[in-house]
Amino acid sequence: MPTSGSDLLPVYHGKVRDVIDAGDHLIMITSDRISAFDRPLGTISGKGEILNQLALYWFEETSDLVENHILESLGPRSTAVNKAEMVPVEVVVRGYLTGSSWREYAAGRQVPGLTVPSGMRAHQKLAAPQITPTTKAPVGEHDEPIDRDGILTRGLCSSELWANIEKTALKVFARGQELLADRGLILVDTKYEFGLVEGRLVLCDEIHTPDCSRFWFADDYEAAFAEGREPKKLDKEYLRNWLSAQGFSGHGEVPPIPAEVFEETRKRYVEAFERITARKFTFSGLDFEAETRQILSTLNG
Repeated sequence: MPTSGSDLLPVYHGKVRDVIDAGDHLIMITSDRISAFDRPLGTISGKGEILNQLALYWFEETSDLVENHILESLGPRSTAVNKAEMVPVEVVVRGYLTGSSWREYAAGRQVPGLTVPSGMRAHQKLAAPQITPTTKAPVGEHDEPIDRDGILTRGLCSSELWANIEKTALKVFARGQELLADRGLILVDTKYEFGLVEGRLVLCDEIHTPDCSRFWFADDYEAAFAEGREPKKLDKEYLRNWLSAQGFSGHGEVPPIPAEVFEETRKRYVEAFERITARKFTFSGLDFEAETRQILSTLNG
């Protein structure tokens, strides 16, 4: 249920973004909240600005492949977007056998949507990128892995629309891999969200950010794979790995996270923006609450 950000405009609180219903469109404001294993962990100062501006960069870089929901940028962390009928599936594209897919594979369990031969090793490149979808769980709950048959059986999407989503997701992933290769990075895996605007497929939410993607440094991959270790990475997997080392994987109480762990994570977000876009990142100094107040004041003025 929405909570009221003003007398007129409901504000929906997501894991990272708050959404204001402005009548004929929505306004997405990216907070500094950070989560992992589908659990809220706290905030990292300025993170929302980085995510919003990096997502805008990628939406522009892929706009020739698929329409997106962006209308205009309103501030460092706020964007006006079209209202879309969201497809209730997170489209996860994997180019390598790593992370949760490796853990499931190593344990002898099937990853829905993933078809790989026996004898593969951790962090090995797949013959071709594959889609391993999940359901979209409410905040605080865990997404469920699901395959194409499950999506269609549960009526989450029509077969024609899902085929279009799969084709489009793989095109966008290939574009991301191509651009990042020029930046010395590997796009390992990512997730996309799609919706429909007047019946047209549109890419929504965010794209190729540290919150939704895994990046490796290309110059470390071959040595890392030969040595059996995870390649040097540039994403929030650092924070996930720190949590895993404390024995936390999404269940039970979140362990106290030291300030230096949050600061190191913040540095990686900045580095990701600068490396991907080849632009220097400068924080505006406008925090999430202040920008939200400005947006609400303008809309209610």
